[in-house]
Amino acid sequence: MTCCQVDDIGRQFDRANANKELRRLRRRGPASYTRLLIDALSRDLVDGARLLDIGGGVGTIHHFLLDSAAREAIHVDISDSYLEVAREEATRRGHSGQVTFIHGDFVAVASQLPTVDVVTLDRVICCYPDMHALVDAAARKTTRLFGAVYPRETWWVRIVVVCINVLRRLKRSTFRMYLHAPAAIAATLRDAGLVRSSLHRTLFWEIAVYRRESGAHYPRRLVEQLP
Repeated sequence: MTCCQVDDIGRQFDRANANKELRRLRRRGPASYTRLLIDALSRDLVDGARLLDIGGGVGTIHHFLLDSAAREAIHVDISDSYLEVAREEATRRGHSGQVTFIHGDFVAVASQLPTVDVVTLDRVICCYPDMHALVDAAARKTTRLFGAVYPRETWWVRIVVVCINVLRRLKRSTFRMYLHAPAAIAATLRDAGLVRSSLHRTLFWEIAVYRRESGAHYPRRLVEQLP
């Protein structure tokens, strides 16, 4: 991403929006699409699993998975405001010692991160211009499961995305929402050795879970220090 794009993401996902999302999480629980992803992952989650939550926002996914079988999580996000709120919520839930928070563009820091059991991208692919770079780097970090939420490819979704981007342009923001083809996402994941195990759809979103195909395992790499 360019510096302008990173700055605009920071303005889009600021402290006010993070606080609003956290209040909604505490009041209503995860959004329906996020709940579907959490439930799908939980069915195959092994005890002591390690999680990489890319663009994790206020930390919804790792908050809930750490309450079940997951042992530790890495939360990578471009928005320092969302990381701050997620860190505060992790402390409130008693998870602060189980989560490592990293501020940055995942694609830029991916080489410094270890492989894990589960990788998640909840409404992150649609915020990133280079789908292949993001999805390929994320897929190669999982030894077991990969879960993602991204927009469906339908006419009504296209209209919504166009309207959102027109408004962004009128506000002179470089932040855009991207409608990457689900077929292209699936092809990138297949090339990385993953096979789809479940797919759910809401009116706007697709919720997909993939697993590492036998014989296509990427060995766990350890790092001395996370950034």
